[in-house]
Amino acid sequence: MNKKYTTAIFDLDGTITDSGPGIMNSIRYALRKHGISEPSEEVLRTFIGPPLKEQFQEVFHLSEEEGAAMVSAYREYYGEKGLFENRVYEGVPEMLEHLKRSGVKIVMATSKPEEYAKRIAGHFGFDKYFDFIGGACMNGERTDKYEVIEYVLASCGFSGDDRSCAVMIGDRRHDIAGAKKAKLESIGVLYGYGSREELEEAGADRIAASPEEVYRNFALK
Repeated sequence: MNKKYTTAIFDLDGTITDSGPGIMNSIRYALRKHGISEPSEEVLRTFIGPPLKEQFQEVFHLSEEEGAAMVSAYREYYGEKGLFENRVYEGVPEMLEHLKRSGVKIVMATSKPEEYAKRIAGHFGFDKYFDFIGGACMNGERTDKYEVIEYVLASCGFSGDDRSCAVMIGDRRHDIAGAKKAKLESIGVLYGYGSREELEEAGADRIAASPEEVYRNFALK
């Protein structure tokens, strides 16, 4: 018997939408602007999911100030074009509809700025399924996935005693690690940008290969 989760906390990039093209094009723009050589697509794909500034610093060996400058350049492109160079994964609307009709509370916890997440949700029409959309601040605060999860839980009125009914759903190790720190169970999805190995090593409680398999993890009628 599957566990009775009553709240689904979704990541955005790589879980609801395939945001890779817009993110990678925005990174390319930032690199060109700062005269940095473009790496392989494999390296560019590592930017999908983690907090941007820290990823810029780690991959290109930049200072915190330089990382922040790269994020500013990135947003010049992303805010105009990149966020719409994106698509909703096949099967995701049906998954969200199924959960919504079954009475599951659906919320979002993303390391993407909340402003962008809401614009994307509205543009693609899946905002109607979400009771709350939470993300990072535009000033660079609240980018860590654990911090975003705690912000979302607090905004939705969760206490420390009722987290067993909520589950974090994401495609990268940061989602799983954030969930564990917040004392939540987690479902790792394989149709996004993380591998089974990455998700299992991070400690995902369950693995889903498709959106359909995600809602099979809920004890629904």
